Amino acid sequence: MSEDALRGTAAAAEQLAAGELRFAVLGPVRAWRGPEPLAIGSPQQRAMLAALLLRGGRTATAQELVDALWGEEPPPRALAALRTYASRLRKVLGAEALVSEAGGYAMRAVAHLDADRAADRAAAAEDAVAVGDLADARDLYGEALAAWDGEPLAGLPGPYADLERTRLEEWHLSLQEARLQVDLDSGHHADAVSELTALTAAHPLRERLRELLMLALYRSGRQAEALAVYADTRRLLADELGVDPRAELSELQERILRADEGLSAPHAPGDEAAEVPAVRPAQLPARVPDFTGRADFVKELGELLATADGNVMAVSAVAGIGGVGKTTLAVHVAHAARELFPDGQLYVDLQGSGTPAEPEAVLGSFLRALGTKDSDIPSGVEERSALYRSLLSGRRILALLDNARDAAQIRPLLPGAEGCAALITSRHRMVDLPGAHLVDLDVMAPDEALSLFTKIVGEERVRAEREASMDVVAACGFLPLAIRIAASRLAARRTWTVSVLASKLSDERRRLDELQAGDQAVKATFELGYGQLTPPQARAFRLLGLADGPDISLAAAAAMLDRTDEETEDLLESLVDASLLESAAPGRYRFHDLVRLYARACAERDEYPPEECGAALSRLLDFYLATAARVYELRRPGERLPRHLAPTKQPGLDFASQAAANDWLFAEAGCMLATVRQQAVGDTLQRAADLLLVNQEDLAESGVFALQYAQASRLVRDAAQAANDPLAEGRARLNISAELSMAGRLTEADAEAQHAYLLGQAADDIVVCSHVLNDRAIIATLQNRPDDAEAYLNLALEAFRGGRDPDEASEASALCNLSRVHVNTGRTASGVQLAEQSLAILLRQGAAVRQANARYTLGIALAAQGRLDDAESEYRQALRIFEENRQQFWEGMTLFRLAELHLDARRPAQSAAHAEQALARLRDLGGPQRRATTLSVLGKALEALGQHVRARACWTEALAIFEELEAPEAAELRGLLSTAVAA
Repeated sequence: MSEDALRGTAAAAEQLAAGELRFAVLGPVRAWRGPEPLAIGSPQQRAMLAALLLRGGRTATAQELVDALWGEEPPPRALAALRTYASRLRKVLGAEALVSEAGGYAMRAVAHLDADRAADRAAAAEDAVAVGDLADARDLYGEALAAWDGEPLAGLPGPYADLERTRLEEWHLSLQEARLQVDLDSGHHADAVSELTALTAAHPLRERLRELLMLALYRSGRQAEALAVYADTRRLLADELGVDPRAELSELQERILRADEGLSAPHAPGDEAAEVPAVRPAQLPARVPDFTGRADFVKELGELLATADGNVMAVSAVAGIGGVGKTTLAVHVAHAARELFPDGQLYVDLQGSGTPAEPEAVLGSFLRALGTKDSDIPSGVEERSALYRSLLSGRRILALLDNARDAAQIRPLLPGAEGCAALITSRHRMVDLPGAHLVDLDVMAPDEALSLFTKIVGEERVRAEREASMDVVAACGFLPLAIRIAASRLAARRTWTVSVLASKLSDERRRLDELQAGDQAVKATFELGYGQLTPPQARAFRLLGLADGPDISLAAAAAMLDRTDEETEDLLESLVDASLLESAAPGRYRFHDLVRLYARACAERDEYPPEECGAALSRLLDFYLATAARVYELRRPGERLPRHLAPTKQPGLDFASQAAANDWLFAEAGCMLATVRQQAVGDTLQRAADLLLVNQEDLAESGVFALQYAQASRLVRDAAQAANDPLAEGRARLNISAELSMAGRLTEADAEAQHAYLLGQAADDIVVCSHVLNDRAIIATLQNRPDDAEAYLNLALEAFRGGRDPDEASEASALCNLSRVHVNTGRTASGVQLAEQSLAILLRQGAAVRQANARYTLGIALAAQGRLDDAESEYRQALRIFEENRQQFWEGMTLFRLAELHLDARRPAQSAAHAEQALARLRDLGGPQRRATTLSVLGKALEALGQHVRARACWTEALAIFEELEAPEAAELRGLLSTAVAA
C-alpha cells in the first residue's frame, strides 16, 4: 500500500473515532457521523445536499439551488421548500455544517467527501507516473476508482444532478483509461485485455479504449485480434459518425503491421524514445571486499561488457573445477560494470553442480523481478522467454547467470535486446553456445593465493610464518574458495599459528589426497569446516545433504534427523554459523550445491551404519506423505484415500486451518516432488507413488507445478513397471490418466486408465479400481460417448457405495459426473437433482474443494434448464472456492462457463470479459481443445458486440485447432466464418 493510502487509512480511522462528518456522492448520496449513517431525507433534499457538497464550500444562491433542483419549471413554493430542506439538514448535520449567508447556503464541513478523496488519489497517481513509479501509480489509481459505489448521484432528480452525473461518469472512465495505460506501461497487459474488452463493449465509440485494447492484445501475442479491433473500429465510426479513426489509432495499426519493436516493451510515461523499466532489479550479490588478483580477466571481461551497446553477448567465465572463484570474479566484474547497465542487473544461481534449476522457474523469478505479476506470467519456457525478451527490449540490463549446467539451460535465459549482456559462470566450457566469449579460469598463481590469504589472516601473522603460509595455500590447491575457508578459520582463532593450520592439513592424509585438481579439491576445502563439527552437527550435515529438494523446512529436517524441532533448529543454526548451510528464509535452509555434494560424500564415507542414509530419506518421505495426507483430509474430508495410503512412521504436521494447510502444500510442493523422484526405488517406491496420488488434484491442477508433477508421475510409473510393483504402477498410471485428460489428450488418457484398472485388480487396490471407473466416465463424456460414461459411472457408484470401505465423498463426485451425462443427453431435470444430491453430501461433510466442483456441475445443469440467474450464483460460489484453494484449472473452467452463460443471457460484454479471463487461466493447462472452445465463445460474444473482424480472428484460430484435432466442432466454426464473410 502506498504512503498516501496508509495516511488515508489512518485518517479515516481518526474520523470514525472523532465522529466527524463524511459524505459520499460517487454513488447514492449518503452521510455519516463517525461510523453511524445519517438519514438525509427525500430525493430533492439529497439533491440539494449534493449540489452544496460539489461546490467545494462555496455559497450557492437560492435561485441557483432552485435551478439545480427543478430547472426552468420550479414549483410555486420552491423557495419555501428550499428553506424546509435546509432546516431538516441542519437538524441532522448540525448548524455548524450547513450555514445561511448572502441569501443562499453553503456547506462548511466538506473535509471528508469521497469525490475529494478520489481527486487526491488521482493527483498523487499522476505524480507517481511523472517520476516513473508505476507500481505506486497503479495502486493510487485503484484507490481513486474504488471511491465509486455505482452510479454517481444515484436516483437524484434535477438538471444539476444530471449534468454532474455525466461529468462524474466521464471522470470515472478517464481514470480507468489512465490506470489501464499504467497497466500496459508496467507489463500487465494480460489483465488489461479482459477489462478493456468489457469497456469497449460498453463504450463502443471511445477510441482511446480501442487503442489500449489493440496494444494489450498485441503484447499478449494476439496480433490478428489487435488488427481486427482496428478494422471493427473503422467500420463502426464510418457507420455511426461518418468519420475515420483518429490519427493515433491509425498509427498504432501501422506499427502493429510492421511489428514495431517499440510496442513490445512498456514505455516510460511521457518518453516514447527512452523506455525506462518500471522496476530496476539490483540482484547482484555483494562483492567480496578482499578480491585479489585476476587483473587480466577483470580487464578482458570489463572491456567486453563495455561493448554491449548494439550487441548481445554471452560471456562465460569457466574452469573445470569448483571453488576456482568463477562467481567471485563474475560478481566483481558485474559490479564494476553496473553503470553500463542503468536499467538493472539480474542474478540467478542455476545450481548446475547439483539438480539444475529449470529455465522455466528461473524465467518466472526474472519476470517477477522485472515487475510482472504472478497472474501475468505465462506457463512454458518459450512463452516466458518471449515475454522476458520483450520486457528487456530497449533497456540495458546485465544478467549474471551463475553456475550453469550447460548451454541448453542458458539459451532461454539470454537477453535478446541490444544493450543487454549475459555474464555466465559454469564448470563446463560452453563451446556450443553461439556468440559466447569463452574465458578459462584456472587456479590462482602462488603470489595471488598468498596475497588473498594475507588479506584475510593479517600481514603480521603471515610475515612471521611465510613458509608455513605458502604450505597452507599449496595444500588448498591454490583454489580461492579453499584458501578463504582455511584463512577464515585461522583468523577466527587467534591462539593458532599458521604452522598449526599447516600441520593440521598435513596430518590429514585424506585431505592431502583430495587437494588435487578437479572436484576433490572442493571436498578438501570443506573438510576444514566439517572437521570442526561436533558429532551431532556432523551427522546433521551429512544426512541433510542427502535430500534433493531446493531447500528444506525445519520440520522436514527434524524428521530426517529424528530429532525435535528445537534440537534441529539449534543444529542447523550452528551449521549456518559455520558457513556450511544457508538460511534461505525463517525456518528454511539450503545447501550451496557444492557443499551438498561434499555432504553426500561425507555421508557415504562416514555414516555408520550405512543404512542410516536410506533411513533418513525414508523418514523424510514419511513426513511428506503423512503431512500431505493431513492436508488432503482437511481439503477433502470423508474420502477414503488417506485410509489406503502406505503406512508411515512419522506423524506429520497438524494445521490450525485449511488456509495454513494450503500454504504448507504449495510451499513444500517442489521439495515433495524432488523427494518422489529420489525415492522411486525399492521399498520406498509405493510411498513415493502415494505421495503423488494424494497431491494429484492439488498440484497437477494448480498450474504452477503441473509439468514437474507429470514428469514425476512418469518416473514412478516406469520404476514401478521395472520393479514389477502393480500397486505403485497402477496409482502412477491413475495420475497420468488424469493429467492427460486435463490436457485434452483423451485417447492416451483412456489407455492409461485401462492399464491402471488391470493393475488395480491385480493388486486388489480399491482406490485405483473405483477411481479409474469415475475417470473413464469423464473421458467418455468428453469424447461424447454418453452410454459408456453412464455405464462406468454406475459401476463407480457401486464401488464407492459398497465394498469393504464405502466412500460417500467420492460417491458425490461420481454423482456430479452422472449429472453431466444426464444434462448432455437432455435429461436436465434429473441432472439438476443429481448435482443437488452431490452438493448435499459434500455440504454435510464440509468438503470445500469438492463443494466447488458440485456447484460448478449444478451451475451447468441449471443453465441447461434456462435458470441462468441460479446458475450464475452457483458458478460464482464455485469460483471463489477454487480461487481460495489455488485450483487454476477449475478457475479457468468456471470462467468459461460464466462466459457461456452471459452469452446465452445476451450479455456479450460480460461474456467476452469472462472468456478472456478463462483463456488466461487455462493457458498451457486445459489443452488445445479447451482453448479452441473458449475462443469460439469469445468470437460469438465479440460478434454480438459488433466487433466482427476480431470475432473472425478468434474463430479462425479456433478452427485451425479443431481441424488439427479432427474435432466435430470444426463444422460449426466453418459455418460461422462463412456467414461472417458473407455478411
